[in-house]
Amino acid sequence: MIGRLMRWLDASTCNFMAVKTICGELDKAGFTRLDVRDSWQIEPGGKYYVVKNDSAVFAFVVGMQSPAESGFRIISSHSDSPCLKIKPNAEIYGEGGVVSLNVEKYGGGILYTWFDRPLSISGRVMTKGDDALNPRTLMVDLQCPVCTIPHLAIHFNREVNEGNKLSVQKDMKPVIGCFSDEEIAAFKARGGVVKSLVAERLGIAPEDIIDYELCLYPVAPAVLTGAGKEFLQSGRIDDLSMAFASLEALLAECGNESESTRVMAVFDNEETGSGTKQGAHSPVLREILERVCRKLTPEDPEAFFRAVASSFMISADDAHAWNPNYNEKYDPTNHPHIGHGPAVKINANCKYMTDADGAAVFRALCDEAGVNCQYFVNHSDVAGGSTLGNILTGQLDLRGVDMGAPIWAMHSAVETASVRDHIDTVAVFRKFFS
Repeated sequence: MIGRLMRWLDASTCNFMAVKTICGELDKAGFTRLDVRDSWQIEPGGKYYVVKNDSAVFAFVVGMQSPAESGFRIISSHSDSPCLKIKPNAEIYGEGGVVSLNVEKYGGGILYTWFDRPLSISGRVMTKGDDALNPRTLMVDLQCPVCTIPHLAIHFNREVNEGNKLSVQKDMKPVIGCFSDEEIAAFKARGGVVKSLVAERLGIAPEDIIDYELCLYPVAPAVLTGAGKEFLQSGRIDDLSMAFASLEALLAECGNESESTRVMAVFDNEETGSGTKQGAHSPVLREILERVCRKLTPEDPEAFFRAVASSFMISADDAHAWNPNYNEKYDPTNHPHIGHGPAVKINANCKYMTDADGAAVFRALCDEAGVNCQYFVNHSDVAGGSTLGNILTGQLDLRGVDMGAPIWAMHSAVETASVRDHIDTVAVFRKFFS
């Protein structure tokens, strides 16, 4: 299982590649891809999935009972992680033939963790299609280091270790190469260095690229560390580890009949507020669930509302593990330890959807799975973030819980998780889907 997780993380170098990875596994497991523009034909026991904007995916196994009677069992997560996105017209041509890239921060990453790492490029590009409204989409991953963000030497900033305020526009420009005047002229004629590299990888001409959504990622693969190899270190653990835990559970249980319809929802753009057509603030999941109800029980106009009332959702987004170097940042009695099981996330100001009912359900699932359950609550003087659960309840009147596996260095270029916690999380998710 951990080997699969590591391979999936290595393949999922951005939101688009994560969804491509998930879809590949669903295809191998016999799921049928549905298009929202088509009329759906679904039946009890059937396995289906829907993709939104290439960066969100929603898979479901239809239950043997009508959803109006047995509801939906939903696990939600997200495909995106903080990164640096490449702007259009990205090349900045400097002295000595040095070419840097103009980038923009996506989400709330820990910027200084991106310095001096070998970086590559992945994402999607748009080329000419059958007509103007339907461009062709191509996924791309260069899969090799092509740039780095060089840090200023300490000799020029002796106070760097006392605190170093960073400007993305000034300090975070990746250097992609050093070229001769002739090479630079050739790149400019072909649309720039980025388009030239991407086009070469795809086997197309640079001028065929109409537009792109590309990001940088550290090329270092996922590794196991710790004296007993008990830790997993990788980029994008938040939140791909939870997305892949839900995928692992769905694939393991989809062959077993269930009265309830089981749903894996992997949204995009959680790191920027979920306010996109593929984000949790959109009606995308609601519309999918409503179509399922209409297809299965066309004679019952209240089927969807009855189904939602009988449903439960696990909103799965990694939690903050207690860091031994920063004990003062954590709540004194509710700080989860890495390697000690998944954590229920609670916030008095409703940043999470968890209430006593949702927490009780999740704790009972942990007990049935033989897994330890922890709690995460913010230090009362430290503001925390939010996640999918409370956003989704603006679209769906769901019972549910926010939870996550505890990790270190959330939003760093490389995060750390526990092997044991991932295995335990999958066990709880399987119990939920069983």
